[in-house]
Amino acid sequence: MTLPQTTYEAEYTYADYLSWGDQERWELIDGEAWNMSPAPSRSHQRVLVRLLHVLYGHLKNSGCEVYPAPFDVRLPEEESAEDHAVTTVVQPDISVICDRKKLDERGCIGAPDLVVEILSPSTAAKDLKVKRALYEQHGVREYWLFHPVDRTVMVYRPDNDGRYARAEIFDREDLLGSPLFDGLEIQLSEIFQED
Repeated sequence: MTLPQTTYEAEYTYADYLSWGDQERWELIDGEAWNMSPAPSRSHQRVLVRLLHVLYGHLKNSGCEVYPAPFDVRLPEEESAEDHAVTTVVQPDISVICDRKKLDERGCIGAPDLVVEILSPSTAAKDLKVKRALYEQHGVREYWLFHPVDRTVMVYRPDNDGRYARAEIFDREDLLGSPLFDGLEIQLSEIFQED
């Protein structure tokens, strides 16, 4: 399994990122550019649409916002959120943000409450290692990894020290909830159901 192609050995910022064309999708992680191509598989998109539908339906009157990719999540290292100072911008498959002060017309600045990534062969290693560490470092309160092929979900939540504890594993027969969102119950058999 290979990681997505990266560009040259340079450190890019969000200001650079904004100048790139729309022909390809990119993410920046600590100044390193990651190409998001190719397009996700049909099974990836099927899980995305079903999960987005459930999350939006449950959260629409809660004050939380739900966004699918492409949606820029900027994760600044310092207090400065100036474009030239931000070296990390990712596009999670789904982002849930409950603090509306983090939202602007270009996306989110700061950690979402919930990030969902749906694994693809070309991005699995990055999602499991690089992004997991990134989301933990920036204080994402829950990180869900959906495996469309295995029909499982890994859920990471921080412990008392702010570090992600061992992942909880759910399979297609389980009900997935979250302490962040009262009453949320996701029947995973419906999310992973074949056509």
